[in-house]
Amino acid sequence: MSPFRASPGITGEWEHFDFAVDDGVATITLNRPEKLNALTFEVYADLRDLLAELPHRGDARVLVITGEGRGFCSGGDVEEIIGELQKMETRELLEFTRMTGAVVKALRECPLPVIAAVNGVAAGAGSVIALASDFRLLARSAKFAFLFTKVGLAGADMGSAYLLPRLVGLGRATELLMLGDKVDSARAEAIGLATQVVDDADLPATATALARRLADGPALAYSTTKVLLTREQDMDLGSSIELEAMTQALLMTSKDHHEFYAAWSAGRTPHWTGR
Repeated sequence: MSPFRASPGITGEWEHFDFAVDDGVATITLNRPEKLNALTFEVYADLRDLLAELPHRGDARVLVITGEGRGFCSGGDVEEIIGELQKMETRELLEFTRMTGAVVKALRECPLPVIAAVNGVAAGAGSVIALASDFRLLARSAKFAFLFTKVGLAGADMGSAYLLPRLVGLGRATELLMLGDKVDSARAEAIGLATQVVDDADLPATATALARRLADGPALAYSTTKVLLTREQDMDLGSSIELEAMTQALLMTSKDHHEFYAAWSAGRTPHWTGR
C-alpha cells in the first residue's frame, strides 16, 4: 500500500460489480448477466472510484476487466440510465457525462496494465472501456459496436474520438464511430482493435496467462512504459526523447534493473520485485 494515504481508507467491498485481487492480479467482473452487464449510474461511479484507489492498494500489479455470462458490457442500461437522463437538466447531464469520461481517463492514467477480456458483446460505453484498456483479448464470438449515433448522440463519446483513431487510423475510426455497425472479432483483429482473438473456451486461460506474465514480470518497467505511452501521445519528438531519457536514467537506479544484471552475471532467471 502507498505510504501516502489521507484519512479515507481503502474500500473493502464494491457493491456494483465483483472485485478480487489474487497474487498481484486484480479482476473486475461486471455482474449483470441478465442485461449483458449493462452499466448503471452506480457501476460508473464505482469504476471511477476503484480505478483511482487501485494504484494505492499495493497488492495489484495488473487489472483484468471482464463480464459475467454472454456479454462483456452492452453499454448504458436503457431504462436505468437513458430513461433517467430524459428527466435531467443540463447541469446534471454534464455531471453524468463527465463521470463517464472520468472512467476512461482513469483507465488510461492508471499505472497498472489493464487487460479487457471481451467475452461477448462490447457495445457503447462497453466498447470504450475495452478501447481504453491496454490489451484487448477477444473471444471469437465477441463483437464491438460503437453505437452512440444509433441512439441519436455523437459517435465521439468518453474519449473514443481521441483513442480510436490512434489505434485503427482516422478512416476506420470515422467509419466505426459514425455508422456504429457491429465489428466481429475477425475484423477487430484485422484492423488492430483486438490484441488477440481466441476460442471462447480459451479466453479465461489466455487472460490469466497474460495477467500472470505481467504480474510476475518487471512491474515497474511495465507501469512506466504505460505512463509514457499515455503521456507522449500529445508531445513533440524532442519532448518525448527528453522525457524518456530522464525516465531511463531513473529506472537505471531501480532494484529490478540491478537484479537483471546480477541474474545475467550468475546465469539465472531474474527475480523481479517491481521496485
